[in-house]
Amino acid sequence: LVVHPSHGIGRYAGTQVVERSGVPGALQEFLVLEYAQKATLLVPPDEMDQVRRYVGSGDGRPPLDRLRSEAWSVRTARVAVATRGLAEELLRIQALRQARRGVAIASDAGFEAEFLSAFPYEETPDQREADEAIRSDQRQARPMDRLLCGDVGFGKTELAMRACFRAAAAGRQAAVLVPTTVLALQHEATFRGRMAAFPVRVGMVSRLRTQREQGDVLDALASGECDVVIGTHRLLSCDVAFRDLGLVVVDEEQRFGVEHKGALQRLRSQVDVLSLSATPIPRTLHMAMVGLRDISNLATPPKERLPIRTILIREGEERIRRAILSELSRGGQVFYVHNRVAGIEEACARLRDLVPEARVEFAHGQMSPDGLEDVMVRFARREFDVLMSTTIIESGIDLPNVNTILIERADRFGLAQMHQLRGRVGRFRVQAFCYLLLPRDTPVSRVATRRLRAVEEFSDLGAGFRIALRDLEIRGAGNLLGPEQSGHIAAVGYDLYCRLLASAVRDLKGEAASSLARCEISIPVRALLPETYVDVPELRLGLYQKMARSASDGALREVAGEMADRFGPLPPEARTLLRIHRLRIRAAQAGFSAVGRDADGLRLEVRDPARAEGALARRGVEVRVLAPRRLLVPGPSTGEEALRVLEGVLSV
Repeated sequence: LVVHPSHGIGRYAGTQVVERSGVPGALQEFLVLEYAQKATLLVPPDEMDQVRRYVGSGDGRPPLDRLRSEAWSVRTARVAVATRGLAEELLRIQALRQARRGVAIASDAGFEAEFLSAFPYEETPDQREADEAIRSDQRQARPMDRLLCGDVGFGKTELAMRACFRAAAAGRQAAVLVPTTVLALQHEATFRGRMAAFPVRVGMVSRLRTQREQGDVLDALASGECDVVIGTHRLLSCDVAFRDLGLVVVDEEQRFGVEHKGALQRLRSQVDVLSLSATPIPRTLHMAMVGLRDISNLATPPKERLPIRTILIREGEERIRRAILSELSRGGQVFYVHNRVAGIEEACARLRDLVPEARVEFAHGQMSPDGLEDVMVRFARREFDVLMSTTIIESGIDLPNVNTILIERADRFGLAQMHQLRGRVGRFRVQAFCYLLLPRDTPVSRVATRRLRAVEEFSDLGAGFRIALRDLEIRGAGNLLGPEQSGHIAAVGYDLYCRLLASAVRDLKGEAASSLARCEISIPVRALLPETYVDVPELRLGLYQKMARSASDGALREVAGEMADRFGPLPPEARTLLRIHRLRIRAAQAGFSAVGRDADGLRLEVRDPARAEGALARRGVEVRVLAPRRLLVPGPSTGEEALRVLEGVLSV
């Protein structure tokens, strides 16, 4: 299902090459959309960028709209009114946030430079840019509220440590909130190791510590003796007091419940908040769009990082045994995810019998704190080979020697969750493997199949953002902005809803609309991407959309360069298509709304007739006025001649 902003919800039915203007040989490729009552709409190449995939509320598939019906216009108008009300509320919240005063954090430059120089890896450009944005936020007098997006292993934790170090160096305290005790344990070791050479005191509060140990850390927080504290939701308890809290880092914010989010929202009005996520939530992107939250994205993978090979297989003892022994043969270790506490000991015993060459142990969240910590520490020390666990390993565990993971009953996991689990391996310069295990005899649901195919498809580096969008597509947009908005999203689709909301925000701010000025050019020439040049329909459609979105000659040159790089020298039809798009951009800028050729010559529809006549006269072009906003340039008898005349008129 797709949405055309002028015609409503239809069904994508591929593409079709059509003779434009009825002239033999004057071919263009159109997007074919099916509507109710078997009606068909052909979308020309210069409008393909307006057609977007339909994503609704997850409550079923909507009916197709009828072409030339008023129903779609009524629906979009109703949703536009609703988005304006939401925009007013969001801007009110934004104004309150801008008015709040915080405390600027400005650490000693030399001290900070020494800490940065101790980073053992080479920064990516994205890391440098995001770090500068975070540093700038911390120096502002208003509280920071920034989301740092980045795939697993792309450097989010390092940037969080730098922010905490700045806070500590300026005499403020920092709290790092994590969703699991295991991640708290790992972060404690990472932070202490990174800050060992500096006078920064790091503590941890979680159930992995005794009541007395937790009490000592809380006392140190209250007195100011502890600079950085790491903990689970325990940090949000009412008995936790800070002497001078300046920064809260939230790792995997989407993992916290509504009550915890409320406590975090209260913190945002007082201190800097930095949230980390590998798979950003669409609601968060909405908030960034209207300026309620700042956002940085880490899209560049670290050097020498390899994509994780994702393999979807039916469960079978021989396959499991072969995968484990393959990893052990190169000196590595293995994660085996069995997400049921009941029966995990028996499953572990079966795995030991299946692979007697491997040392296998298990871990889960209901173990005693001492027992869980002991297992994780011994696994990190390589005292055994295979760790069978529940999803407690999902967030942030970083063990470079573990480069194979097997996920039992993968069909029961969400898309983002599978991506997070897969990210537990592949942190080192060796090829990592993720095996998604399906039951041998049990059928897999249609939705689960789509999730599994998506996680298998998006296995390249930096796929977290696309994983989040595909998860949205599969589950539906739901009540991203509250239950009262869910029906509006279902009515027009998620993408158009976003555009209407953005338009309402711009209107309320008094900002000019940033929509691309359009000019339809209908000249009978052969202008398309031949199947012999780009043989995959989806790739051709993507290139057509990129050209339609282009608003400058430079953007078109980038598309041309991409095509030449991927598919070789451009054929004549593709070069002509680029010429038409270049003319479309120039004609729109000059005030033309449509250009076509018929037996009398080149017909021009204009927004400013006097200006257009003057421009034509300066170039020595004969022009006739047919109507107040319609001009005729007589002469061109072929499509190629019409293109050359138009290029002369527009100085292309």
